[in-house]
Amino acid sequence: MTQLKCGNQILDLACPAVMGILNITPDSFSDGGQLFSDGQLDQSKTLYAVETMLADGADIIDIGGESTRPGASPISVEQELDRVIPILTAVKQRFDCLVSVDTSTAEVIKQATIAGANIINDVRALQREDALQAAAASGLPVCLMHMQNQPDSMQNNPEYRDVVSEVSSFLAQRKKDCIAAGIPADQIILDPGFGFGKTLAHNLTLFNALNQFAVTGHPVLVGVSRKSMIGQMLDCDVDQRLIGSVTMAVLAAQQISAAKGSLILRVHDVKETVQALSVWQKSSQI
Repeated sequence: MTQLKCGNQILDLACPAVMGILNITPDSFSDGGQLFSDGQLDQSKTLYAVETMLADGADIIDIGGESTRPGASPISVEQELDRVIPILTAVKQRFDCLVSVDTSTAEVIKQATIAGANIINDVRALQREDALQAAAASGLPVCLMHMQNQPDSMQNNPEYRDVVSEVSSFLAQRKKDCIAAGIPADQIILDPGFGFGKTLAHNLTLFNALNQFAVTGHPVLVGVSRKSMIGQMLDCDVDQRLIGSVTMAVLAAQQISAAKGSLILRVHDVKETVQALSVWQKSSQI
């Protein structure tokens, strides 16, 4: 798949697309609270962050109003709406860009669609009440992610018999459920869910099996940016994971490209990822 219809806009997937992370939360694991001033979300600071990511080469801005870091507690629908919708509206008014909304909540999906969202990105694979129906009614592409348990408990000794088989089976079933609800197959993105209910060994096994997700014909979203798996491999804190994050982005691009698949990279460090992908692409043409 080389193109994805995102509302009234098209996402070109002939090359890896870069999704810039915009966490409008006070408690996300890497950048929580950075866009806040005096305890309140600073819209000017947030719009500047979007402008910077777009200038650095982001293809998509991913807005998230609920932290899903390990140990995170859920928030109310009203809290999530209050965070997401004003910023989404402001971004769509200010910039001509694709915006995905990182949400699991039906009412947020509905209101985000009205506000101009282009993609629904759900870590819970549309399993919350009425989320599947809301996503189908939106007419937008959906990203289905695998997560074992919930954020507040997902890292409590996760276990699998065969992590690749179990994640693949889960995503295949959610895909069937989406199609049955009226979401076209060519509007479905798959995300193995790195770091969501998985040990380092699970994550690396999944990462080395990315080709198996690519050959399904669906775009694959890979989100490893600054995650603990990189910290474990390099024995470093979250603010020292840039090189590891960019390296894994390029490795993912190589795998997906070899399988002739489509890739979306969800990243914090847009400029560095775009530069690394450019070097990889140009060096591959020699």
